[in-house]
Formats: sequence, C-alpha cells, structure tokens
Amino acid sequence: MRITRLLAVAALALATAACNDKAPVAAPTVTPTHPPTASAAPWPSTGACYRLRYAEALAATSDARPVACRRVHTVQTYFVGPAATLTPSGHLLAIDSEKVRSQMATECPRRFAAYVGGSGEQRRLSMLSPTWFGPTLEQSDAGQSWVRCDVIALAAEGRLARLDGHLRKVLDKQSGRDRWGRCATAKPGSKGAQQVICSAPSSWRAVASLDVRGAAKGRFPGPAKARAAGSACEDRVRGLAHDKLSFTWGWTPPTKTQWQAGQHYGFCWAPKKQ
Repeated sequence: MRITRLLAVAALALATAACNDKAPVAAPTVTPTHPPTASAAPWPSTGACYRLRYAEALAATSDARPVACRRVHTVQTYFVGPAATLTPSGHLLAIDSEKVRSQMATECPRRFAAYVGGSGEQRRLSMLSPTWFGPTLEQSDAGQSWVRCDVIALAAEGRLARLDGHLRKVLDKQSGRDRWGRCATAKPGSKGAQQVICSAPSSWRAVASLDVRGAAKGRFPGPAKARAAGSACEDRVRGLAHDKLSFTWGWTPPTKTQWQAGQHYGFCWAPKKQ
C-alpha cells in the first residue's frame, strides 16, 4: 500500500532528496488534535514535523517523535482525523482494515490537493507528495484510532528532501512551483540522467504531463505504445519554446510498475534554457 501510493508520484520521477540550501524558517503552530494517552505515544498533531528517511516515510506506521519545525525535518503533518473504524451496524473494524486503508488513500490525497494548492497538473509536475500513517500496534491497543496525513518532497532517488517554510498553498505561486518542481540533471532517459527537485542543480524540467491510454480493462499498454503516446509532447514543448522551429524535447512514459501503482501518465520535458 505504501509503495503503491508513492510510486504514482515518486517512482515515476525516480524521486530523490537533496537538502535545500535555504535556512529553515519559523515553525508553524502545532495544534494538538487529541490529548495524549497515558500508555502510548501522544496522538499526532496537525503541523507537527518529523525527520524520517525515505523508507520510513513509506511505512504504514511510525513511532518517531516530532521535532521542532525550525530544525531539519523531511515530513510535515497537514491533517489528523479519526479513522472510520465502525461499520454502519456498529461493529468495530481493525485499524488496518480495508475500509480504513481506503479512507487513508482517499482522504489524504484529497486534503493534500487543498493544502499545497495548485492545479492537478501543477501538483503532478511537483516533487511534493502525500504520505499517511495509522497508529502503531501499541497505540491501537491503547485506544488510538486516527489517520495522519503528511507531506514530503522527493528529490534524488531513495531520499527525502528537507522541508522548510510553510507549504500551505505553496504551489499557487510560481516561486513555489519553481522550487518544488520536477527537474532532471540531463535529458531524461539518457545515460546518467537523474530526476531531481528543481532547487537542486539541473538542466531539464518537466513542463507537462500526458495521460496514457491503457489496453483492455485498463491494463498496461506495453512499452512501445507508452512511448508512442509521448508524440504530443513535441507540440506542448513547441508552445513554450522561444524558437518554434528549433527546440529540443523529451518524454518519459510510465513504466509497467508505475502503471500498476496508479500512474497512468508520463512527462514532457524541455531544457531549462532553450
């Protein structure tokens, strides 16, 4: 579930994490969502910050303690709410039940869109991504039942980027889209090219996304058809180029793994200076 959720955003970008050079700014106000329990870690709080590694951010639960948001952190909580652990008939569901997992996979992306702002296209083109957690076994045994939605940024493969500042509505601004955008160290698909966050040194940028049609019953169409779907990138990049007759473009289609994870689109690329 964790890998499926993030592959749709992270793996398609071969997401990576390079720490930003800017100094962290003042931490957001942390508002407790629930009082702490006596026998387990406190309930999580909206606005809390954490220092997690990439693999930890993919886990279903986390017992990490929050850190001051003015310190180095890679994860920030933007929503905490009760888990839907009761059936219509009043029967109690396990915190890891299909219903609760479905709630997390729906609620957190929806609230993520409202939190970071921007259009659906702008969120696709960014390296910001939602992730979510449920209570640990210890917390669940102590009666805790919640959904925690966090935001992370991916920058170099297998690592998380440092977060700083307030990310609320950050993609509504061009400066935010430039900082957290999806870039590459060389033409994507070429030898040695890595997709990176745009605040890291880079020479190419993802400028558009294209949906790819699936085969029968929505199955992966195959590498050849997925590559062919990128032909429309030429017109997309031409519209942005200064010289409409001489420009360079690139296309990265979804892989089969990414497709199965829910990413049914690829990216059109252009040199940052063209």
